[in-house]
Formats: sequence, structure tokens, C-alpha cells
Amino acid sequence: MAVCVPQAWSQFASHLEDFARPQHLSSALSCLNLLVTDALHHVPDVIAYLSRLRNQSVFNFCAIPQVMAIATLSACYNNPQVFQGVVKIRKGQAVTLMMQATNMGAVQSIIAQYSQEILQKVSGTDPSREKTLSILSLIHEKSLSPAALSSRAHHISPVYVSAAMLLAALSWQYLNATSGQPPRGADMQPH
Repeated sequence: MAVCVPQAWSQFASHLEDFARPQHLSSALSCLNLLVTDALHHVPDVIAYLSRLRNQSVFNFCAIPQVMAIATLSACYNNPQVFQGVVKIRKGQAVTLMMQATNMGAVQSIIAQYSQEILQKVSGTDPSREKTLSILSLIHEKSLSPAALSSRAHHISPVYVSAAMLLAALSWQYLNATSGQPPRGADMQPH
């Protein structure tokens, strides 16, 4: 099922450099979407593999790169910016994914979220549309279960809460320091 990269781009252009030209944007996006679709074919195997892991450290080590990958695939799919610069997930998004990808239900929910984002970007004119819709349907089937959704919706990692509290405290201190006014409750008596 895997597509060889030279085979993929040669379906859409005579030379690889053509994708850098604005007049070939449609072909470039078609090639990009085919490559992302090909990568998505690995997601059901990822879900099966991760579901077999029992050691938490090993699970985290394996799950975090996979949720980063699906988020990156979502950011790249049908995105013309890929041919004009660097497309990557934001640092804050990466941290959130690392904090959340601590159990199988959360990982399945993350995968479902990003595959849904990709589904919303599928163009009616894309040559790989049917392949993309087919694999997204399979991913949806494998990643959505009542247990997966409830585990992510009701679980907030204590580390995540601690980080949020620390960020709030630092923000408060910064705002107080830059405003030049003492924080509330400070001694307000004249000298």
C-alpha cells in the first residue's frame, strides 16, 4: 500500500522543482495529500501496537511521537504553506500533546481529533480523495470508542494542572512587576 516518494511526485510533475512554482500549486497539493494519505495508512497499526504496551514509560516513549506525527500530518494536509516555508505544530500544542498522551484512551481521542481535522480539509477535487476518505474511516473506527472519549474528557494530568498553576503565578508576578503597582494586599500605608 505504501507509495514510493519518487513515484508519488512523478505522478504530478516532471521535475521535483516544479512544486516550488506557484503555477504548479494544485499538483503540489495533490502530491502532498497523496503522501499524507499514505502515512495515514500506518495509523491503525500504531493504535494496535500502542494498545499492547503495558509499561507506562515505554507507552509514553512510543505514544508521544505518534501523536506529534498525526498533529503534523493534520497541519500539512492540503496546506499550500508547505511549499512556501516551514509548517510545524506550535510549541504549546506539542507540550499539550505530551501531557495528554499518557494512556490509550487519550491517544485514541487525539488521533480521532486530528483525523477529523484532516477529514474537514479533504477537497472534492483531490485525486487521492477516495483513498483518504477510506483510511480516515478506518482510523475513525479504530480510534473512537466510548471508553476512549470519556478517558480524555475526564482526565487532566496532575502535571498539566501544576504547569497551569505555575504559569498563572508567573503571569501574575510579571503583570504586577510591569504595572508598577504593588499587588493587592500589600502594605498600602504611606511612609
